[in-house]
Amino acid sequence: MEERKEYDLTTVYDYKELPDIISGRCDNCNNAQFKSSMKDGIFLRECRYCGIKKII
Repeated sequence: MEERKEYDLTTVYDYKELPDIISGRCDNCNNAQFKSSMKDGIFLRECRYCGIKKII
């Protein structure tokens, strides 16, 4: 049985500190669809399914 980590969906994670377990997939729900935005030189990726956010 695979142990699943619980993520705080209100926190914005840094990709350098928490890289994807499977490249291009959400660590929380394994979804591959993301909303992306760019502001002040920061690229933010948000999972369309569960809403976990990472600064890339």
